Amino acid sequence: MFVRRKKNRSGSTSVVVADKSSGTFTELKVIGVGMTEDEIRLLVKKGKEWIAHYGGQQTITFPNEESERLKREEDTMTEHIVSNIIRTSLKSPQTIINKVYDKIGFNTVQDEELRHLVVSRICSPMSKKATVDYLRRHFKEDVSLQKVYRYLDKLYNTQHELVQEISVRHTQALFGGNIGILFYDVTTLYFETMDKDELRESGFSKDGKNANPQVVLGLLVSRGGYPLSYSLFNGSQYEGYTMLPIVDDFVQRFNLGKDCIVVADAGLMSAKNVKLLRAGGYKYIIGARIKKESGEMMEKIIATEHRNGVFNDIRCPDGDRLIVGYSDERAKKNAYDREKGVERLRKRYSKGTLTKSDINRRGYNKFLSISSGVTVSIDEEKIKEDAMWDGLKGYKTNTDLSPEEVYEAYQNLWNVERSFRITKGTLDVRPMFHFTSRRIEAHVCICFVALKVYKELERLLKLSGCPYSVDETLRIAETIVTIEIARPKNNDIITKTLCITEEERAISYLIDTDDWLDF
Repeated sequence: MFVRRKKNRSGSTSVVVADKSSGTFTELKVIGVGMTEDEIRLLVKKGKEWIAHYGGQQTITFPNEESERLKREEDTMTEHIVSNIIRTSLKSPQTIINKVYDKIGFNTVQDEELRHLVVSRICSPMSKKATVDYLRRHFKEDVSLQKVYRYLDKLYNTQHELVQEISVRHTQALFGGNIGILFYDVTTLYFETMDKDELRESGFSKDGKNANPQVVLGLLVSRGGYPLSYSLFNGSQYEGYTMLPIVDDFVQRFNLGKDCIVVADAGLMSAKNVKLLRAGGYKYIIGARIKKESGEMMEKIIATEHRNGVFNDIRCPDGDRLIVGYSDERAKKNAYDREKGVERLRKRYSKGTLTKSDINRRGYNKFLSISSGVTVSIDEEKIKEDAMWDGLKGYKTNTDLSPEEVYEAYQNLWNVERSFRITKGTLDVRPMFHFTSRRIEAHVCICFVALKVYKELERLLKLSGCPYSVDETLRIAETIVTIEIARPKNNDIITKTLCITEEERAISYLIDTDDWLDF
């Protein structure tokens, strides 16, 4: 073999590696084409290097034979790798959730059963039996159903307070050690059964399941909607009586003093609750029922300036402040709802008579005037009076915050409502199929931990610049395959995560790195 220079008609020079056998020249490799002497010298050097590498071969390998040889080597390598794949899994959602779970501090709960149940509750909420199958099929986690049931009893007995403490400490760290504002609300969780007991009873259902037994769930969250504490109450418990026990227990348990401001909606507004909050030394902001104030207070409210964004600070007889605000958008909605309601009344009572069921109807029946002769008519004067309240909203407080700050704090109450939507919708906390108090409590505790992990993952995704929501991220992660390859010569196993699509590559950092957890 030797390097050969060939002059071309264009004036360039081709440099090739050739071989002479039986008087015949054969070109083995085209090194390149050069125009200048320096380019040609560089190509000659590369040609000599190629000869030095392949010169020991006893047979000439022609270009087509070289290609075939490389293909055979590639086939052999591919077959070797594939044959040494010992396991595949779709565990990327689990990997992401586990990182957040550990960051919060739930890994201090030594039992892995809690981790498995939280992961499956976020990824694919279902019955405990189906959860066991899901863990085995997707994440190769061998968890027995009986072990899960035994753990539910253990969780109820020893760990439900610990997970709340972990959640609180983590939330305190997010806000520099000062939680500041506590948002409280309640919801109901129903059961697919007619059986009742001391905990499960019928009551006013927020899910419209009044015939089903239920429990009442009270939830305390911080700014941003991070869950702090919860309690379960008898299904027939009036929601207004649930707030003070939870707030008192929470403040005492975590030694928070009385500096926190309690925020709750008008459904929890009662003279007794306000009196107890005041007696306990708490600061509070509670949605006011301005249409039920005294005559003098109602006159002051109506006389306030009805202008968008303007807040009026009225001193109450009991020393509290009533902050009254006006919104054009709320005024339009109030008027629209009333018009629809009145129209339904006109159609329903067009004959001027009504039945017993009609009398018991709620809603816009307040606009009816019923005479002693059981005839009915629409009271136009009441409709005009009601229109005077359009756009007005009141907030009762004993704080020194400005009216704008009171309004802003109350507006953040939607975080509790969203937490309930996540818990009921995404995490499927209900309906429940457990029938013992301890397992009901344990089920809610698992959902509480799952909600905390979900909210923290949501925060971290936003801060790390992820373009997807929590649900979208986990959906994409479900398609990412992880393979384990055995390497006999190295006597080890390597793990590779395969991110193929653009979406998968966009979230690959959540799996491959931990930097995003530092926010």
